[in-house]
Amino acid sequence: MKNLFFGLILVILMASCNQDKIAFVDNSYVINEYQERKDIETKYKSKIEKYNKKRDSVSKALQLEFQAFQLKAKTISQNDAQAEYDLLMQKQQMLQQQFQVEEQQIASQSQTEIDSLISKVKTFVKKYGKDNNYTYILGTSDGASSVLYGVEENNISEVILNGLNDAYIKK
Repeated sequence: MKNLFFGLILVILMASCNQDKIAFVDNSYVINEYQERKDIETKYKSKIEKYNKKRDSVSKALQLEFQAFQLKAKTISQNDAQAEYDLLMQKQQMLQQQFQVEEQQIASQSQTEIDSLISKVKTFVKKYGKDNNYTYILGTSDGASSVLYGVEENNISEVILNGLNDAYIKK
C-alpha cells in the first residue's frame, strides 16, 4: 500500500514537471521588421512612383490636348468640335481604364508577395516550434491578440525575426 501511494505521488510529480513549453510571437513586430517585407515595400514604392510619374505625364499631355482643342473649337464648326471633343473624351476614358488596370495589377502583385511572405513566416515559426520542442507558440498583434499577457522571457519575436532575416540574407 505504501509503495502504491509513493508510486502515485511519483507519477503526479513527474506529470507536473512535464509542463507544456509555450511561447508567443508579436506578429506585427516580426512582419514589420522583417527585411524581406521592407524590401518588398521598397520595390512597390518604386513601382508606384514610376506609375504616378507616368500617369501625371499622360494626364498633363491630355490636359494640353484639351486646352488646344478649346482654342481650336472656336474656329471650327460645331459638328467638327463635337466630334473632336468626343474623341478626346474617349481617349480620357480609355486612359483612366488603363491606369485603373495598372493600379490593380500593382496592388495584386504586392498582395501576392505579402501573402507569400506571411506564409513563409508561419512555416518558419512552425519549424522553429518543432525544432525547439514547443508545445504551443501563440501569436499576438495590435489588431488581433490571442495573448493578453505573457512574461517577456516567453516572447520569442526577436529570435524568430533574427532567424527569418538570417535565412533571407542567405538567399
